[in-house]
Amino acid sequence: AVAKVYGHYITVNYRESYGLHAVSGILFNHESPRRGLEFVTRKITDAAARIKLGLADHLPLGNLDSCRDWGFAGDYVRAMWLMLQQDQPGDYVVATGQSHSVREFCEIAFRHVGLDYSRYVRQDPRFMRPAEVDHLVGDASRARTLLGWKPEVDFESLVRMMVDADLARLRQAQG
Repeated sequence: AVAKVYGHYITVNYRESYGLHAVSGILFNHESPRRGLEFVTRKITDAAARIKLGLADHLPLGNLDSCRDWGFAGDYVRAMWLMLQQDQPGDYVVATGQSHSVREFCEIAFRHVGLDYSRYVRQDPRFMRPAEVDHLVGDASRARTLLGWKPEVDFESLVRMMVDADLARLRQAQG
């Protein structure tokens, strides 16, 4: 987080000090099937696919009530491209403006493969963060107004897309 704040402010500093056409995007959680397995979203979609295929039997997670503003990475890349096309450089928040819980992510992912998440997801104290931010949501109104940007992939479609990609990957690995 500290490195991200530094990156933002050094961009602002160079833009203002040297007249560079430098933009800064504050991007909330942007997800896709390419997200690393160390992130909770991919842990969930990978586990739903594994459990559906009989390759696992449960998923340990931390705080199920933690809420995040999750959007599709492809939508966020489009926002970044739009930022760079502007005549005047600026700073933009890129977010969906909607917050969803880890529990809701699990419900959708497991329902998509015909399973009840509550039978497989277990809250594990090892994954509880001591300094958890319980609720994050972004305000992308500036990006919407100045760039004409809005997300095209909704939350449920994003979760289903990620689960489908994990199912395909695991089925291919099975041969």
